[in-house]
Amino acid sequence: MRKIVGTVFVSLDGVMQAPGGVNEDITGGFKHGGWQFKFPDPAADATLGAAFDGYDLLLGRRTYDIFAAYWPYVEGEEAQLGETFTNAGKYVLTRGDQPLEWENSHRLKGMDDVATLKQGDGPDLMIWGSSEIYPGLLSAGLLDRLTVMIYPLTLGDGKRLFGDGTPAGALKMVDHQVTPAGTIIATYEPVGPIPDGASVPPIDTAREAERQRRMQEGTW
Repeated sequence: MRKIVGTVFVSLDGVMQAPGGVNEDITGGFKHGGWQFKFPDPAADATLGAAFDGYDLLLGRRTYDIFAAYWPYVEGEEAQLGETFTNAGKYVLTRGDQPLEWENSHRLKGMDDVATLKQGDGPDLMIWGSSEIYPGLLSAGLLDRLTVMIYPLTLGDGKRLFGDGTPAGALKMVDHQVTPAGTIIATYEPVGPIPDGASVPPIDTAREAERQRRMQEGTW
């Protein structure tokens, strides 16, 4: 059985939109494309180097479009990585019927298709970008591991790693480091529901009763 693993670049406030290029993704009026390269980090780059080979790709349709318009054509130092991505199987989670013309590309219609793919033989599946597919993967229990690379900046508006539809759940940290440049690299594995545990007991006062009433009414 394959594993599904993700690697994401995020800001401290959780934005993962367009880390690589100015015009990578300007939807929503995003103005900070290419932000990752403004914080060069050799130690983080070394970690990434081990993450490219030996995987097929699991991508959302927009990330696939970004990759397909860039990696088959890249030259110079990045040409070898472009060849690696071209030769890898690329599984695209999309509701549309647009052609997937990049070599070795395959269409997935939904999480049932992802689950079937995961049960088969082949390389593990690596997610890059593709913020919109994480809620569904977590809800279906299909994500095995997630590495979050947190860079020392805030971006304000933008697409976030855990958007609408993300289920509640617990994760355990299985690896971590902080680079000299200040990037936090943390790897997590989902472990199921949020565990039961102690919490602060309610305070039985008139002020608390009034606060509870206002919360229920939506006036707090």
